[in-house]
Amino acid sequence: MATKLKKAQIPTYALGDFRHVHRVPDDTSEFGCNSLARSKYISGFELYSSKGLVGSVGPLRSVFYRISLTVTGGLDMQIGLEHYRHEPRTLGFTFPNQLFFKNNISADASGYYMLFEEGFLADLLPAARLPEEFPFLSMTGVPLFRLSEAELAAMVDLVGKMDAEVRQERPGRVKALQLYLYLFLLEAKRSYQRQGLDKQVAQQAGAPALAGRFQKLVGMHFLSVRQVADYAAMLAVSANHLNKVVKEMTGKTASESISEMLAQEAKALLRYTDHSIAEIAYQLDFSDPASFNRFFKGGTGETPLAWRKRHAAVSNA
Repeated sequence: MATKLKKAQIPTYALGDFRHVHRVPDDTSEFGCNSLARSKYISGFELYSSKGLVGSVGPLRSVFYRISLTVTGGLDMQIGLEHYRHEPRTLGFTFPNQLFFKNNISADASGYYMLFEEGFLADLLPAARLPEEFPFLSMTGVPLFRLSEAELAAMVDLVGKMDAEVRQERPGRVKALQLYLYLFLLEAKRSYQRQGLDKQVAQQAGAPALAGRFQKLVGMHFLSVRQVADYAAMLAVSANHLNKVVKEMTGKTASESISEMLAQEAKALLRYTDHSIAEIAYQLDFSDPASFNRFFKGGTGETPLAWRKRHAAVSNA
């Protein structure tokens, strides 16, 4: 009989144990933290170029912030239930504990990404104020937007300065990196405001706003809240109205959206843990493995075991 696991064992990555998930093991490119001895890393901050990035990352969650800057090419990105496309000059953000997925990276894709812990900028700004100061780091903000050519050039220049600080052990490099990261976020905020994205979020109303709030709530609570009526109560609308609006705006019912998030979590467990199918079924609150198998196959067309074998093969290729 399978030993029951605690729900807390759903995989969530810290910065120190994340590298094997997103980097090709034998890549020797010299940029940022790549090919750098672990002893030379700066605590709470890592920087990489897209060279050496694995072809698919996630679905997974982590306890740190991510910033992705796409210079050329493109890729697909999913944050919770929301789907995005990185194009040239796209800047993207995720914050701690979001379920995140990145794939379909084009052959000509190039860019940079940085990972930093909540407390890394504490000397400049308390961690609790990050979402307030930089709205794209908040639940209600717009997490992806495109830059002008001039904005892109300014940010690439800052990335180059960060790379120099990461790779050279010069005095004061931690403070320099904190300042460069803050400046990078400030440049992002200026672009965000120039495009009116802050006002767009504030003014959003009606069906789009309701569907968006629902998707964000599902991303936060789907492990413990599975009923459409419960989300309707959180949003102060009827379940029928919520279903109608979500279907109109997304093409899926509210119930299908909840199932999609649950399937993403199942994929994360199948791909990044060695828990048995029965153990995963328990963690996700299915009554038995057979029920979990039916649910997973209904959403993906594959059994959990077949999906795990196929993606293990891709990961090890």
